Formats: sequence, structure tokens, C-alpha cells
Amino acid sequence: MPAPAPETSAPARAAAVRWFGRLQLQRLLGKSERTMAWLVADPRTGQQLMLVLPRVQPADAAALELWQQSVRRAARLNHPQLAAVVEVGVQDGWPFVAYDPRDGATLAEHATGKSLPGLEAAGLLRQALQGLAFAHEAGVAHHDLQPYLVLLGEGGSLRLAGLAVAAEMASAGQASRQLAAVDPGALRSHRAAAERDVLCSGVLLHTLVAGQAALDEPDIGRVIARLPPLGREFLRLPWTGTLPVAEPLRAIVNRATDRQERQRYRNARTLLSALEGWERTEAEAGGGPLALLADRLRSAGALPSSPGAAARAARLALMEGVRTNELAEVVLEDLALSFELLRLVNSAQVRGSQISGSGPVLTVRRAIAMTGLEGVRRAAQALREWPGPLGPEGAGALQRLIERCKRAGRAALILRPAAYDSEVVYLVTVMQNLGRLVVHYHFAEEAQQIHHLMQPAPAPGAGEPEDPGMSEEVAAYAVLGTDIESIGAAVARHWGLDDAVLTMIRREPLTTPVRSADSDDAMLRIVASCANEALDAQTQPLARVGPALHRVVQRYSRVLDITVRDLQAALQGVPVATIAATAPAPLDEADF
Repeated sequence: MPAPAPETSAPARAAAVRWFGRLQLQRLLGKSERTMAWLVADPRTGQQLMLVLPRVQPADAAALELWQQSVRRAARLNHPQLAAVVEVGVQDGWPFVAYDPRDGATLAEHATGKSLPGLEAAGLLRQALQGLAFAHEAGVAHHDLQPYLVLLGEGGSLRLAGLAVAAEMASAGQASRQLAAVDPGALRSHRAAAERDVLCSGVLLHTLVAGQAALDEPDIGRVIARLPPLGREFLRLPWTGTLPVAEPLRAIVNRATDRQERQRYRNARTLLSALEGWERTEAEAGGGPLALLADRLRSAGALPSSPGAAARAARLALMEGVRTNELAEVVLEDLALSFELLRLVNSAQVRGSQISGSGPVLTVRRAIAMTGLEGVRRAAQALREWPGPLGPEGAGALQRLIERCKRAGRAALILRPAAYDSEVVYLVTVMQNLGRLVVHYHFAEEAQQIHHLMQPAPAPGAGEPEDPGMSEEVAAYAVLGTDIESIGAAVARHWGLDDAVLTMIRREPLTTPVRSADSDDAMLRIVASCANEALDAQTQPLARVGPALHRVVQRYSRVLDITVRDLQAALQGVPVATIAATAPAPLDEADF
């Protein structure tokens, strides 16, 4: 039989003190397949430090030397979002980096098991991306972005630790070549590591917004190994959660981890730009999407003047006896000048002093009558010359879009019911593209990204369907942080146009059937939307144009009584010069 237990047990043994060289290990902050981090104390100074180590030892002295060079290079980077390095050393064959934690908690401790509000999550990741982008542009990658390697300080400030600690350990031969700076694959390796960092950032953002580890895996590196192209799983924000997620933020998060590599953010700056755009539109009181481009509108205008058009209008405005319709024809050839005149006459100051109580001005004829020939001349001279700040590629894309908008406007003239003012119909149709025009001018690179995201991917195999691209709305959310139509509406509101006009210049939603027009404003919106959708259909691959036009007719035939033949005839268009000439003559009455 076992001996009886003593009446009193011995005191519990004190926990053994663990050491790493001279440093006392206090608490494990986190670990992954590539790194681990400890909170340690330095008895010599009484200072607490954050100790970060790789999980694999260098193979030999040359590899260790290369690792130390990489980490010391990272340590020399000076940025508010990069943690300060206190020491780089080696203990018992294990290299390490010590950081000053400044009494801050890690992101892993801050966000454990809870969803963060969208603006808070975006603000934290924005700071991380600012540090990452700075490091990437200096030739340094992180290699293992994990929540426990993100330090939070007072006021929500954030600093990244562990930069370059998890860099792949080179063999002796590889190390000697890289030390000699003759490795031809170094640049490719850095680019791949930087792209992996951006994907890690997307997974981290997903974790903060969702409030749980992605794929139920706390190690972000293991999550990436399960995503394409390494794995077959995909990662999307759940629709159910403790906090609502704004659609633009959802689009940004989902694009960052998209199962198609071509859809993901390829560098830290593009993801950073999308988050900053969404933060500005959400956080700035009354700013909305206009906060994205207010300064650019002041310095470069809404659009640059079309080549030669503004000069012709300015010369014509100096001539005596010029008819309003004749001058309006010239102005309508230049969307920039047309928009500038509408902006001038609809501004709060002009409307308050000259046309108090009347509605918005939506014809160039009336704008000319209000500003006079001298006003037209000044407006023409104030425009930026073509192509403004755009390069050849951006200028070409903008010119193609302008011509497409004009074609849509001419098609709308043919589709419109009788008695609707031709200039109003034309300009409403064009202004349904105001956001697209402004984005192509002021955000040319972002416009290219949006176009790229909207393109379908080739079928992965024979007999399999192609992978559709994003809708324009979702693509714009993922690139700009807001949708394109909201940008157009914000610019129009900035010009002084009222809610009725803002409704007209938004296209009919593609997900909503078009059954009736209960007002003249609704009819104008429907006619313009039909013309613009028809032009969109024509830009699709040839095999899809016919079916796309049929879908447009199905949407609008009940209201506009049109057939495919009518739509095809409308797309042939009419000359812009006939728009003002066929408009009603009176200028002293409201246009609609």
C-alpha cells in the first residue's frame, strides 16, 4: 500500500528563472514558424527589452555574417513606424535583435478575440504600411509580419519590430555571393519578399476587422501557405460579425487576400493609398469623397481643355455679333470648358446674387447668357492646357473616355422622348461620367488599376468558366477607398448643383429593374443611363456586344419603347454642332 501523505505539503518551488545570456526571459510574446519574440529584462540597466530571434540558426559563419548585415541595415532605417533597435548580437549561436518596447503592448495583446472598428483597424494598418513602404523602398523586407511583432504606444501610435529577422538563411555559397554583391537574383528575391509582406498585411487587416484569426490559424505565415498559389483555400471577410463593415473597407480587405494573385495589391503603397482614401472619405467632417481631390481641383481644374477648343472659344468670344447658339456649339466641343461654365454659374456666390430662387443651370446657352462673352473668354483662359499633368498614356486614356462620353451624349439625344431640351439631355448624360473623367485626370494610375481589376481572368483550364473581374464599384473601393459615382456627385455638389441634379447624374443601378419614369428628372436619368450602358456594352469583346445590347434593351424598353435596332441606330450618333442649334431658344426660363 502506498505510504500515507504527509499532513503538510512542502512550499511550492519558485518558478525557475530562465536566461538568454545576460538577459532574463520574462514572457513569451509570440512565435511563428519563422520568428519568436520575448519580453526580457537586462539586469545591467534594469531596462525591459523586446527580444526577437529567428527560428532557424545560420548554417555557418558566412550565413551569420549575411544575416547580421541584413539586420543592421534594417536597424539603420529611421521611421516613426519602425521600432528602434537597441542591440544586434549572437548568443550561443543564436542571432537576436533587441528593441525598446517603450512600455507598449503588442497588437496581439490589444486585439485578442475582438473586432476593431473599421477606422481603428484601417488606421493601425495604415501606420504599419507606412513603415513597410519606407523599408521596401530602402531595399529591406520584413519577412514575417505577425501581430506580436507590432508594438502599440500611446495615442494609437504603432511601430514594427522584427524587420529582416526572418530573412531566409543562405547557404555558405549563396552567402558569399550576396556578400560580394553579385547575386543576380537579389532584386527578384526582395520583390517577392516585399509582395509577401503586403499579403501578410492583408491577412493582418482581415484579422483585425473580423476579430478572429484568419482560417483559425494565428500564424500569418501558415495562412499564406494555405492561400493560392501555395494552397487552395480562399479568405473572405464573413458577412456576420460583431461590428458592421463598410463596403469600401470590405472590398479593400478582400482584394488584399484575393485568391487571384493578379487582383491583389502588389506593393505597400497601393494598399496604403486605398486605406488612406477610405479614411479621408469617412473621417473628414463634410469632406466625403471630395476630400480626395479638393486640392487637385483647385490647382488643375476638373479637366484639361481639349486641344485647341478653349482657344477657339476664347477667340470667338472676342468677336462682335456672335450668336449664343454658335458660341455654345464651340463650348460643347470642350467638356472642360462646358464644366467650367456650369461651375461658375452654379456656384453659391453667383446663384445667390444673380438667380436667387431659380433652379440649377444645366445648359451652356444659359451659362453664356449669364456670364457674357467676357466670362466665357476668362473661363477658357483659366483652363489647364491639354493634357495638364498627364503623361502620354494617361492622356490617351482620358481622350478615349472623353470621346466615349460624347458618343453617349449623342446617343441619348436620339433616345430621348420629344420635348426634352437637347442640351440638358446631352450634359446630364456626359455628367453621369463626371466621376470617371475626374478619376482619369487626377488619378491616372489608379484608373488603370480599376480597369485592370474589372477584366475577367482567363479560364484556368479547358471547359472551365473564366473568372469574372470586379464590378466598377468594388474595384474603385479597392483602389480609391470610395466609389467613382460618389466622386462625381461630390464634385457636382462642390459646383453648387442641387440634390435633384445629383440624383440625375447617378446611373440607374444595374441591380434594379427600370419600370417607369414618374417625373421629368427621372426620365432624364433613365435616358442618360440607357445611352451610357449601351456605350459600355460596345466596349466588351465582340462576341459579347450583341447579348449586352439585348440586356440594355430589356432594361429600358418598357420606359423608352426602344428595340435593339433603335439602340444601334442611336449609337451612330449625331454631330455635337446640332445640339445647341436644336435647343429651344428662350434663355430666361428654367431649363427643366
